[in-house]
Amino acid sequence: MNLIEAVRQSGFATVDFTIVIGYLVLLVSLGLFIGRNKKGKQKSANDYFLAGNTLTWWAVGASLIAANISAEQFIGMSGTGYRDGIATAAYEIMAAITLVVIGKFLLPVMLKQKIFTIPQFLRERYNDGVGLAFSILWLFLYVFVNLTSVAWLGALAIEQILGLQGLAVQFGNFTVSVRMLIVILLFVIAGVYSIYGGLASVAWTDVLQVVCLIGGGLITAYFALKSVGGGAVLEGLRNVYTDLTTGDHLNDSHFHLVIQQSHSPQAFANVPGIAAIVGGVWLTNLGYWGFNQYIIQKGLAAKSVDDAQKGLVFAGYLKILIPFIVVLPGVCAYYISIHPEMFPNLQGQVTVADEAYPWLVRNFTPIGVKGITLAALTAAIISSLASMFNSTSTLFTMDIYRKYIKKDASDKNLVATGRLTCLAALLIAAIAVKPLLGGLDQAFQYIQEYSGFIYPGIIVVFGLGLLWKKASPKAAVWTAIATIPLGVLFKVCLPGVAFQLRAGYIFIILFTMFVLISLLDKKFIDCELPAERDRKTMLKWAKILGFSGLFFILAAAVVVIWGALLPETANPDNHLIAYLNDIGFQAFFFFGVLVGSSAVWLYSNANDRKRDKKALPVDLTLFHTSKAYNWGALGIAIITILLYALFW
Repeated sequence: MNLIEAVRQSGFATVDFTIVIGYLVLLVSLGLFIGRNKKGKQKSANDYFLAGNTLTWWAVGASLIAANISAEQFIGMSGTGYRDGIATAAYEIMAAITLVVIGKFLLPVMLKQKIFTIPQFLRERYNDGVGLAFSILWLFLYVFVNLTSVAWLGALAIEQILGLQGLAVQFGNFTVSVRMLIVILLFVIAGVYSIYGGLASVAWTDVLQVVCLIGGGLITAYFALKSVGGGAVLEGLRNVYTDLTTGDHLNDSHFHLVIQQSHSPQAFANVPGIAAIVGGVWLTNLGYWGFNQYIIQKGLAAKSVDDAQKGLVFAGYLKILIPFIVVLPGVCAYYISIHPEMFPNLQGQVTVADEAYPWLVRNFTPIGVKGITLAALTAAIISSLASMFNSTSTLFTMDIYRKYIKKDASDKNLVATGRLTCLAALLIAAIAVKPLLGGLDQAFQYIQEYSGFIYPGIIVVFGLGLLWKKASPKAAVWTAIATIPLGVLFKVCLPGVAFQLRAGYIFIILFTMFVLISLLDKKFIDCELPAERDRKTMLKWAKILGFSGLFFILAAAVVVIWGALLPETANPDNHLIAYLNDIGFQAFFFFGVLVGSSAVWLYSNANDRKRDKKALPVDLTLFHTSKAYNWGALGIAIITILLYALFW
């Protein structure tokens, strides 16, 4: 089959391709226009890497979501929704809560330090060795994991939607697969304006991107529900919900945010009950949203602390929308697949879960809307790639080139180096993508597994560096060294343990190790105690969080031990303790340590007259937030509670 015939069978018409091409032209033109040099003004390093600190709250929030949402959500999360149900939405819902925490406690400290990059903070807080190690780690992660996987998953998704699987194009004596051509096209489009304009082009075009990806995603969900509802969207939602929660599907996991292991062992392995609320998902979210350069760089580029914080809250509300865009369509595809008699004449079928979203687009979106949907997917991919290109250039230029290669580099020289770094990252990723990902069945799992090995250590090193005055460089170095080997060891020794639980155990070990090494370090200097009012506040919260953490740990111990002693007749349907074990109550071991760990540094900051020589000053005023922020955060909390109450 040739390309033209394949596209014709996919249901796409000329108007659809016109919409996609028009969108791409608009996107690149806007990016180049925004990134141009103002008349008579040379672009500075701050202009290029932090958009001149001009981002408003709505630009920060939109850019955060545009950088985050990519093919891994549209394809991977829709696929998980098809296979396991809405429980995977916990990643998105808890991310909204995490953004509130980061906006209040972490981002204000970073902004006060006026940093360009996360490794720069480590260098200034600990030493050059720690900063350099993490710079190199993040560069490898971005080029060989993030850029390659996002482009590969994106190309795979576009290939599936257009029905181009397995096709290739002949260029003289060379044969190039359609998938690789799409990868190269995505890299070029994202690279053109991100290389030229820097973060300003990336962030302001993300406002356009997020409108497109959310609008296009909601349109797909709308037509999927309309199809199963006989033309009525609400009727479609009622049909799907009723069918998958009653009768033969009474124990089906597809409409439960908290999965029971006895009901769906496979789904539980991916989203282990309440561990998706209080388990290692906190490590993933805190590490990703708080310390991932291409994400947090948007907050660092805000006009003010207030704009940065409001931007994170705005991103939290957008994040809550994502399950309706990417997870619900997957559930609809599952409903359709178990009722084939209701939908005759469908093209193709879902043979693996990740084909659910492309299959829906081909079969249930009308001409014209298909183009909008494909533009939304393309927007998600390109915005993520552009953010990664910009952050890669920022890391190399500011943390390696300016620090170790040319310390007296001018702004003009730094901007030129940043652009060359972007181009180099593009070329390396394009060459590496096929060898790294060509043989993998699930590239989405490739991302999750690799990230899961490093986030526990990142949270400990970065978090305590920001918040604890006795966090020592020696502890940071040894924690960084131990992080990946511990992840591999637990993976090999406990392969059946879900990722969220495994990451929690690793965090407990690394946190304990970090604190002990820091306390044994003798390289402290004298310091004054905080002001009496601040000291009382810290001690009060140390007691509250310490007792709360201890309560969670003891509750988890009681439930786990009691559950092991239950008679064989006890089961989750007739015994509360059996039910609690069935939904992964052991995750509270980790949550208790996470909550209680805050008591350690709060108590130490309040009472110790010694500190590390590079410790940040204790300043509780940094954690004061506006009424608008507080009301926004409260709204996210209420929505989260309602969602879990409705779909527990």
